Amino acid sequence: MNRRHVLGLGLGLGAAALGLAACGDDDAKNTAQPGNGGKDYTGPKVQLNLWNGFTGGDGDIFKKLVDQFNGEHANVAVTVATYKWEDYYAKLPGAVSSGNGPDIAVMHIDMLATFAARKVIQPIDDVASALGLSESDFAPVVWKGGLYQDKRYGIPLDMHPVGLYYNKALFTQAGLDPAKPPTDRAEMEAALAALKGKGIQGFWISPFQFTGGMTAYSLVYQFGGALYNADATKATFNSDPAVEAVSWLTKLVADGHSPANVGQDADYLALKSGKNAFNVNGIWQVNDLKKSPDVQWGVAPVPQIGSRKAVWANSHNFTIVQQKKTDANKVAGAKVFINWLSQHSLDWAAGGQVPARNAVRDDPKFKELTEMNTLAAELPDAAFPPAAPGIGDVTALFYTAFNEAVLGKKSPKQALDDGVAKADKLLEDNRKKYGS
Repeated sequence: MNRRHVLGLGLGLGAAALGLAACGDDDAKNTAQPGNGGKDYTGPKVQLNLWNGFTGGDGDIFKKLVDQFNGEHANVAVTVATYKWEDYYAKLPGAVSSGNGPDIAVMHIDMLATFAARKVIQPIDDVASALGLSESDFAPVVWKGGLYQDKRYGIPLDMHPVGLYYNKALFTQAGLDPAKPPTDRAEMEAALAALKGKGIQGFWISPFQFTGGMTAYSLVYQFGGALYNADATKATFNSDPAVEAVSWLTKLVADGHSPANVGQDADYLALKSGKNAFNVNGIWQVNDLKKSPDVQWGVAPVPQIGSRKAVWANSHNFTIVQQKKTDANKVAGAKVFINWLSQHSLDWAAGGQVPARNAVRDDPKFKELTEMNTLAAELPDAAFPPAAPGIGDVTALFYTAFNEAVLGKKSPKQALDDGVAKADKLLEDNRKKYGS
C-alpha cells in the first residue's frame, strides 16, 4: 500500500499553493467565534462541509464515524469530501478565497502554521478552554504542535509514527530470535551481520522520503541533531550529528546490507516477499500486512541507533476554516463535531493511528490493538517539525539531500551542506512571504 500520496505532508506544496493574499476578509477576522466551544449545539440545523485526504482504508472508517455522528445529532449534518492530500492542500486556499471552502478541514500538524499564516484557518482556543482540554489530556508533543504564534489552530486527533517492521521468517533463517527485534545500534548491527552471513540484504535503504528519508529524519534527532534551530530561522541538518546519521545509513549500502538503488516502495515490498528483513515504515502499514496471512512479520519501535530516542511522526488535526461571511451557527456546530470525533478516536485507531488523547490510549480496548499499542510507546519520542509557515517545502530539501547521498551523487557532508544553503534561502524567503 503506497501511502506517500495518502499522507501528503504538503511537501513542495506550501509555497506554490499558498503564494497568494490572505484568504480571510474584514468579516472573517482571526477572533474567537460565539458559542460554548463545542460542548453542545442547540441552534437551527446546520449543514457542514468537511474536507480530508483519507483516500485509503482509513477513509472508510472516517466516513462511518461521520455517519454515526450525523445519526446522533439532529441539528448538525456533516458532508465529507475526500481528495488526495497533495490535491487537497493545493485546492483549499483558492476555495476559501472564493468563498467555496469547507467548514472543517483535517490537516497535518506540519501544515497548520502555513494555513494559519494565510488566514485559511481560524484560532480555536475557545474549543480547548470550553471543553477543559489542556496539555495534560494529550501527549505534550502533539498538543504543542497545534499552536502557532501562541494561538491554537488545531485539535489533535491522532499521531502516526514510523516503526520497525521485520520479517520473522528471515530472522529464523539467520538464527535470530523472531521474538526479539533489535532495540539499539549494537543489536541492529549484529542482526545485519547474521543476515548477511546467510546471504540476506537485511535493511534496504530507500533514497526517497518514503521511507529512507523518514528513517534519516529519525536518526538525525537520535544522534543529537535537529533539522532546524530553535526558532526555525536556520536549517541545521548539516551538523555533525546529522552527517553521522546519514553516513550510517549510506554505509549500510556500501557494506552490502542494501541494494545501491532501491526503487520507490521496493523496500516494503521486499519485506513482504522475504528479501528484506527490516523496513522502517509508517504505522499505516499494519493493516496492510494483516491482509497478507502468509507473511510472518512483526513490528517494534524504531531502534535507538544514536544517543537518544527519536522518531519521525506526524499528526492529523481538526481545524475550522475561515469564511468570507461568518455563520456563528456553523462555527458552533463544527466545534461540536470536532469534540465528538476527538472523544471517539478509539474507533479511529483501528484505521492505523495512535489516538492523541491520553484517556483513549489508556482504554483497555486500545491495548487490545497490539501493534498500534506497541507503536504508541514512541509517542514521547516524536520529532515534529517546527510551527513555521512553509516548513514543508524546506524539509523537502533535506529529503533531496538525503537522496543524493544515498545514491552516491555526493558525499553525505556535501549533500547536506548544499541542502542547508538552499534551505536557509527558502526560510528567509518564507519569512518575507508569510510575514513571520
